Amino acid sequence: MSAAVTFATMRRILAQLKHDHRTLALLIGVPTLLMILLRYVFDQPAAFDRIGPMLLGLFPFTVMFVVASVATLRERTSGTLERLMTMPLGKLDLLLGYALAFGLLALVQVAVVLAVSLTWLGLDLNGSLASLVLVSLLDALLGMALGLFASAFARTEFQAVQFMPAFVLPQLLLCGLIVPRGEMASWLQAIADVLPLSYAVEGMQEISASPDFTGTLALDVSVIAAFVVVALLLGAVTLRRRSG
Repeated sequence: MSAAVTFATMRRILAQLKHDHRTLALLIGVPTLLMILLRYVFDQPAAFDRIGPMLLGLFPFTVMFVVASVATLRERTSGTLERLMTMPLGKLDLLLGYALAFGLLALVQVAVVLAVSLTWLGLDLNGSLASLVLVSLLDALLGMALGLFASAFARTEFQAVQFMPAFVLPQLLLCGLIVPRGEMASWLQAIADVLPLSYAVEGMQEISASPDFTGTLALDVSVIAAFVVVALLLGAVTLRRRSG
């Protein structure tokens, strides 16, 4: 690994995204718009206060998954990745560069969504703001890491987008957002217990319920962070130079 290569990759990705206004709008504007729509879907502020924090993590997760998978695949199809990998750098250098670049964007994304939610939309947060930022950022990084991993199995950008239902929708159904995990069939609970989004939702529920950094929240944060690391390592193993 080379820190110079990693930061050079990060700067290159950020420079590209700076001129890609549509991607920036998707990264920052869409989660904010979804929170605004959610606020006015619920007539009762109490309902928004209950479900809003959980979706503060789910929206960035989903958007980052799509953007990261498509951006990585575009590097392969354009030949950029193949040219870079002829240089003396490792796959992990490239993926860490991507992770840092998208991590900075995730931080901006989460900051904008939280600012709008806590001010204009009047979200009443019982828990710690710092804990909410931490879990939201980890959720965004999780989406980014899984997107990088999923891109290895796609040959076109359309296929990369198609992976979203396979990677994201089952987790949305089983994470406890719709039905508490404890009320599911035992075999569904077993599946939900090994899905990272289950711990993202549980972490947000802990933040909504308690102002303290509880043991359950600490476990959730640790599990999400571990999934991020594992997804990046798997992405490094499966990364290919070309999409063909």
